[in-house]
Amino acid sequence: MTPGEWVALCVGVCGISTSLLLALRWVIKSYLAELKPNSGTSMKDQLTRLEKRVDDLFILISKR
Repeated sequence: MTPGEWVALCVGVCGISTSLLLALRWVIKSYLAELKPNSGTSMKDQLTRLEKRVDDLFILISKR
């Protein structure tokens, strides 16, 4: 291979690696955003509401 081909290969590998790492970063940030409370629409808020409902039901059942 010529030096120009080696440079092209390295640039291509670096470009693909960078795009994959940026995509992975975006995916991780979107998942982490779901774990923060944000006034009702995040997964964390939904789980908190469900947990409170289950606790309330358990209290009602245990009173009988």
